[in-house]
Amino acid sequence: MADSSSSSTSEYEKEELLDRMLTRLALCDDSKLEALLSKLLPLAISSLSAHSTLVLEILSHVNKRVKHQLEIRLPLAQLWKVYTEPNAASMVKNFCIVYIEMAFDRASFKEKEDMGPVLIANVSKLPQQHQDIILRIAARVIGECHASGIDNEVAAKYRSISGSQDRELFIEFCRHTMLYQMPPQGGGSPPGLSVVQANRVIGKNPLKSDVILTMKLGILNVIEAMELTPELVYPIYLSACVDRQDPVVKRGEELLKKKAFGANLEDPNLVNRLFLLFNGTLAAENIPQESRVNPGNAALKTKLMSIFCRSITAANSFPATLQCIFGCMYGTDTTIRLKQLGMEFTVWVFKHANLDQLKLMGPVILNGILKLLDGYSYSDSDSVARDTKSFAFQAIGLLAQRLPQLFRDKIEMAVRLFDALKLEASSLRLVIQEATTSLATAYKGAQPAVLIELEKLLLHNFNAEQSEVRFCAVRWATSLFDLQHCPSRFICMLGAADPKLDIREMALEGLFPVKDEGRLISQNPDIIYPKLGSMLEYILKQQPKFVDSTEMREQKLLFPSNMYVAMIKFLLKCFELELEQNKDLEKSLEFVSSVETLCLLLEHAMATEGSVELHATASKTLITIASHLPEMIASHYSQRVIWLKQLLSHMDWDTREAVARLLGIASTALPSATSTALISELVSKTTEMQKLRFEAQHGVLCAIGYVTANSMCRSPAIPEALFQSTLKCLVDVVNSETATLSSVAMQALGHIGLCVPLPPLIHASDSVDILEILHEKLSKLLSGDDTKAIQKIVIALGQICAKETSSLHLNSSLNLIFSLCRSKVEDILFAAGEALSFLWGAVPVTADVILKTNYTSLSMSSKFLMGDMDSSWSTLSSDWKCEANEDCRVMIRDTISKKLFDDLLYSSRKEERCAGAVWLLSLTMYCGHHPTIQQMLPEIQEAFSHLLGEQNELTQELASQGMSVVYELGDASMKQNLVDALVTTLTGSGKRKRTVKLAEDSEVFQEGAIGEGLSGGKLSTYKELCNLANEMGQPDLIYKFMDLANYQVSLNSKRGAAFGFSKIAKQAGDALKPHLRLLIPKLVRFQYDPDKNVQDAMAHIWKSLVADPKRTIDEHLDLIFDDLLIQSGSRLWRSREASCLSLADIIQGRKFDQVGKHLRRIWTAAFRAMDDIKETVRIAGDKLCRSVTSLTIRLCDVTLTEISDARKSMDIVLPFLLAEGILSKVDSISKASIGVVMKLVKGAGIAIRPHLSDLVSCMLESLSSLEDQGLNYIELHAANAGIQTEKLENLRISIAKGSPMWDTLDLCINVVDTESLDQLVPHLARLVRSGVGLNTRVGVASFISLLVQKIGMDIKPYTSMLLRLLFPVVKEEKSAAAKRAFASACASVLKYAAPSQALKLIEETAALHIDDKNSQISCAILLKSYSSVASDVLSGYHAVIVPVIFISRFEDDKYVSDLFEELWEENTSGDRVTLQLYLGEIVSLICEGIASSSWCSKRKSAKAICKLGEILGESLSNYHHVLLESIMKEVPGRLWEGKDALLYAIGSISTSCHKAISAEDPTTPFAIVDMVSSACRKKIKKYREAAFSCLEQVIKAFRDPKFFNIIFPLLFEMCGSTALNKSGQVPLPSDASKEESADESVSAPLDKVLDCVSSCIHVAHVNDIIEQEKNLVQLFTISLSPGFPWTVKMSAFSSIKELCSRLQKTLDDSAGTSPHAGISSLIQELFHTVSPKVVECISTVKIAQVHISASECLLEIFKLFRQISSVYSSNIGIKGELVHQCEMEKNMEAKSLLKKCIDILENLEVKNVQAT
Repeated sequence: MADSSSSSTSEYEKEELLDRMLTRLALCDDSKLEALLSKLLPLAISSLSAHSTLVLEILSHVNKRVKHQLEIRLPLAQLWKVYTEPNAASMVKNFCIVYIEMAFDRASFKEKEDMGPVLIANVSKLPQQHQDIILRIAARVIGECHASGIDNEVAAKYRSISGSQDRELFIEFCRHTMLYQMPPQGGGSPPGLSVVQANRVIGKNPLKSDVILTMKLGILNVIEAMELTPELVYPIYLSACVDRQDPVVKRGEELLKKKAFGANLEDPNLVNRLFLLFNGTLAAENIPQESRVNPGNAALKTKLMSIFCRSITAANSFPATLQCIFGCMYGTDTTIRLKQLGMEFTVWVFKHANLDQLKLMGPVILNGILKLLDGYSYSDSDSVARDTKSFAFQAIGLLAQRLPQLFRDKIEMAVRLFDALKLEASSLRLVIQEATTSLATAYKGAQPAVLIELEKLLLHNFNAEQSEVRFCAVRWATSLFDLQHCPSRFICMLGAADPKLDIREMALEGLFPVKDEGRLISQNPDIIYPKLGSMLEYILKQQPKFVDSTEMREQKLLFPSNMYVAMIKFLLKCFELELEQNKDLEKSLEFVSSVETLCLLLEHAMATEGSVELHATASKTLITIASHLPEMIASHYSQRVIWLKQLLSHMDWDTREAVARLLGIASTALPSATSTALISELVSKTTEMQKLRFEAQHGVLCAIGYVTANSMCRSPAIPEALFQSTLKCLVDVVNSETATLSSVAMQALGHIGLCVPLPPLIHASDSVDILEILHEKLSKLLSGDDTKAIQKIVIALGQICAKETSSLHLNSSLNLIFSLCRSKVEDILFAAGEALSFLWGAVPVTADVILKTNYTSLSMSSKFLMGDMDSSWSTLSSDWKCEANEDCRVMIRDTISKKLFDDLLYSSRKEERCAGAVWLLSLTMYCGHHPTIQQMLPEIQEAFSHLLGEQNELTQELASQGMSVVYELGDASMKQNLVDALVTTLTGSGKRKRTVKLAEDSEVFQEGAIGEGLSGGKLSTYKELCNLANEMGQPDLIYKFMDLANYQVSLNSKRGAAFGFSKIAKQAGDALKPHLRLLIPKLVRFQYDPDKNVQDAMAHIWKSLVADPKRTIDEHLDLIFDDLLIQSGSRLWRSREASCLSLADIIQGRKFDQVGKHLRRIWTAAFRAMDDIKETVRIAGDKLCRSVTSLTIRLCDVTLTEISDARKSMDIVLPFLLAEGILSKVDSISKASIGVVMKLVKGAGIAIRPHLSDLVSCMLESLSSLEDQGLNYIELHAANAGIQTEKLENLRISIAKGSPMWDTLDLCINVVDTESLDQLVPHLARLVRSGVGLNTRVGVASFISLLVQKIGMDIKPYTSMLLRLLFPVVKEEKSAAAKRAFASACASVLKYAAPSQALKLIEETAALHIDDKNSQISCAILLKSYSSVASDVLSGYHAVIVPVIFISRFEDDKYVSDLFEELWEENTSGDRVTLQLYLGEIVSLICEGIASSSWCSKRKSAKAICKLGEILGESLSNYHHVLLESIMKEVPGRLWEGKDALLYAIGSISTSCHKAISAEDPTTPFAIVDMVSSACRKKIKKYREAAFSCLEQVIKAFRDPKFFNIIFPLLFEMCGSTALNKSGQVPLPSDASKEESADESVSAPLDKVLDCVSSCIHVAHVNDIIEQEKNLVQLFTISLSPGFPWTVKMSAFSSIKELCSRLQKTLDDSAGTSPHAGISSLIQELFHTVSPKVVECISTVKIAQVHISASECLLEIFKLFRQISSVYSSNIGIKGELVHQCEMEKNMEAKSLLKKCIDILENLEVKNVQAT
């Protein structure tokens, strides 16, 4: 009961309170209403549920009162508190939200800004309706407060919003707001929004465009400040980028690039939101109409499409993807650009969509694409239309790759694309071509019926005019069908003759997929050629005329020549493959029939209009067929001998050779009589050689050789007489014809010699050996220059001796062959090697191979120089066991061996060594399995090892090739010895076993390798080198040359060994493992050798030896480093260069544990190389430096390396760089070191603290040491060049502060802590004391300033030391820039100094103002620094510094005075106030200065007194006594420069303090006058002028009439003496300057005297003036005389006017009475005596100012005269002169005054006439 009663009581009290509040509300004035509402409104609304009636009445009253008075604020914070109470009723919340809205409209900017984040903080917990209201309020607040920017404090509040739901609600509302645009006139919601969302943004009242603009800008700024993930804000920024208002677009694009560039476009939530913006939800039937979201506008869609094309998730967002694509293609608001982007997105989807989804979308999209393409015409030239089509075709191509089953069953798409290739514009054909190529893959595995249709399509389209169509036809043929498919191969054959290169190449690739022609078909099991019969059948089907033609060589070609060539080569491949697979086919009638058809095709190819290549190919193909089917071909062509004989005169050499060989084969099938007749016919033609063309001659000779050789192999052979006749015929041709025909005849003899030994020729019952007959001619031919002829002859010699048994013949042949040992033609040497092989015996060819195949030579057949040795031995058989007369052969072999090993291989001539190498390799290659060669292998190995060091590359390569051959031929021990020898050669530890004796002409160096001799000749042979050494007077120099030559040989040996090693390594296997430790470091280095040949050779070894390079290098890394680092200091430049390049590559990516122990040495190597004498080594050093820099920076970066390793790296590198890098004298090293140090400091952070003191010292010293020396030179000569030193210093400092050293110092500042100060401050102190160079000194001062700013109070323990150090430096420093820098540093330290230290420093600084100029400048600069840096400290010491600044403003030196003047302006708010505040201190300092012994101090103190008097006036009176006393003590005595300042000071004090002075002691003014009067008598002009000025001031100040009688006599006297000096004779020109200076030193300045007279007249009694009437008139008369300058006359005019003024005043005072007789007399005297002088001045002085003053003076005199005189005594002269001057006067003012004077005179004349 008690509780209920108390509750009812409290409710009753509350109701009474509300009632009172209502009454108070009604009676409250508007001015007090705001305060009342702050309490009433929260209370009333919170009581709404209990007292609704009363509260509603209160609220109604409130509404009426405040509705139209927006200046009355409502209690926003209290209302929000009531609203957010957990237990608040819904009615309370509803009313609260209404008044919160009202409150926000009236709130201040600050209040809104603070409440903005509060509103959003818990918005998700509010009811839905209230959420929208609160978010609208928040958006409006954000727009009003943050449109132009957001404060950091407020931004932090927005970032602190922790609730994810609150944040998402706010982001969503912001997105809707950003999408909102002013609705169109027809209504509806904006694009991208639903009606509900649009209403949510604007509420009940529509928004104005400017409000929308500010809201959007504010939202963008707040969203940026909230630092949300890019995925959340991406749609907002994107929407802003397409807004209608430019500021929003600009800001949106900026934020999109800056904040959202890293958005994850694969985030499904983000992609779904973007698709919602694009597609909207209009098509969703399950969503209410007002909630359906409109698709975005075209601009937004365009932006979105470019984003979708970068997102794989977007490509897989079915069905949104499909909806998006069709919206672009066929949407109601689509554009051409959107269609283009839609097709681009289609391409993206087809490329990246999952296969399952693509199967659903693909067919639908494909139909859409085709429909779109059908809507365009082929003639559309619009760029967007072209792009759209381009993407459409790309899409089709991609879809064909991903979903081939869509196209496989029909060829419609293929037809469409091929037609498009024909009809579309050329710019689109490339894209269509790619799509067509992609479509081909879709038809793989298609049904046979589809493939048959495709065959027809391709064959039809290959004849198209457009090359792209033909290209695709060939591409389809090669990719869609295999090699066995005959129709597609026929298309490829057609393509081989196409004009376009790419089509030809592709067609040939389709025909011959195996690139290596030397490989056997059987080695490629995947390549299956069609059957020969099938291919020929298809060709005949396409061209049946092959079998119809009967005329030989007269018919036209049925196909182009190039197609024939490709066809023949392809058919030959088919033939060889088929025959190889089944050897029994030779007996197959079907196969034989196919071969006959092939022969018929080849015969057609020999038509006259065919190309040379075609004829050669066809004829050689016939020989190839004959080599497999000799009997069939021989039988077939034995019937066509006439046709073959026609071809013997063919234009092509190879064709003639092949036809002659074919004729020889055919002759084997002829009857003996027929073949004998054929030979006779051919021989008979040789008797008519001169009548035949060369081609016919060549063909006949070739045919004789082949037919005779084949006939001699038959049984029975041809008759002996015919054989002798044939041989004689050939011998005669050799002896009588040219080299070419002779060589062909010799070749024929060689072919015959392969079959039978050549018998002696029977001549006149004598028999003579053929070689004996030919020896002379052959010697002549072999010494000729026809290389091909020599090759044929020398090979023929070998072949002739193949069956020869006569030692005489054999030796003769050997001598002829050995005569070629000095030939420099490689082909001749190889031919000689082949001939020697025939002589040696056991060559791997037979007579049938040479005569009945396309054999050319042993070297071409084995291709040993190309490394194909296995094939040559495996494919060629050997018949060496059947040799006859073996004893004779043994002799020949011994002769060859001796010649090679005793003469050639170790010859002093390089060409002989080269010949020996070629011949030895030939013997080893072709006869290697012969027992004699096997026994000689060790000796052969030694010879080849010796030749590895040859300079001649051919010799070297052959030697290395020979090593490889020897390795393959040798046994196990031989192989091991060879490996050891090669390793020692590569590692440089091997020695040459056999020396070579040098002859005079032995070439030691290649020509040009070491320059030229003294006379300009070449230096290469041993003799030339010896001559050079003798000419230079240094015979021992030859040993240097030979040492250099030996090194070159060593290098060549390594390169040569590498060539052989690369092959041996493949087979050596485990034998090399023990040597890897030595080899690997060498191989690594040699791969970077400057010689490209060495690089290539070593790379071959590396690839052969090392399977896993990375692992190998890692395992041997320390060995490699040791070798490279040692070699980087080698005396050989190529070793240094290779080591640096190798190191640069190897260290990349290494960890600390791998390179840590080598790091310092690597840096040393890099720096040493950068300073190398050779440029290429320096370049390599630069590369190594860049690599080790990158490595070091990574190792020292704690974010990339373990902290412990980073510290160790820093400990190694940084001290080294500071000690040896930066301080290096090499410019490139120092610059590189600075760059590295800067990067290290930037990345290492606090890790550099242990090295901070050394680092800072080094950087500061480098500021000067690394400065461009040109600047020092310029500064030394700046004065001569007219350059201001200070400007130049500032330039140098600005350059230094822009340098990397200063950037590094800035980084050092950031890591300084208290602990590092103990080491850092002493280093800085050392630099302050002893640092040299402007930049270093300014740098250390600036660094101290920055350091103090950074660490603040932590500098206190060091302030005493630093101040003691810095203050003297400022005083002693000569450079103004350095002085200012040290002063700033001193001020920075002063800021944290103890009060006693501060007082001492400031007093010492102030004391500097009395010293020399440098000290005064230091004082000014220090005080300026104190005031700007430590103003709070300085403010307590103004009493010390203000007097100093004030007095120092008056220094004589303008630079110093300007400095203090600037200081005064900066430190005072007003002159008068400041001077009054510190007047006592200033006066005290002034008195000290005046009493000082320094004239300068006296002078500036006197000037300071003048300034005080000027500013303070009578306020200075309190200190007049002490000032006046101190000055008056100094005035008497000797004169000194500047003493006139004391007189000016007296004048200033007298002017300011005259009342106080007179009041204190009336006699003081007279004392002052007496002192100043004495000063007027001094002889120094400047001092006397100052005295007269002072006297004038004193007179005017005290205004005592007694002064006239005291001062005027003195002045009159001085004026008289001056006039006396002026009245002498005119001085001679030579004495003019002397007398002028004398006048200046003796005469008083008359103008100053007259000014004083004016002052005296001004203060004097009239009676005293009258008493001096005579002297005054005389004074005026003298001063107006012509001898004085116009300035004196002006002063005289002023004095006269002053006198007239006093007389006029007296006359005015005595008005009504008669004037004093003295006054009248004075006026009369002025009129009669002075006036003419004045008129004379007007006539003589031509200065307008003088005329005006003189006219005024005359007017005053005439006025006075008019007053005292009623009778004018006629003075015609003056009037006439006045009239004349008036007429002549040009100045209007003077003219007017003169007229007035004339008028007065005329009036007086009139009065005079009237009186008479």
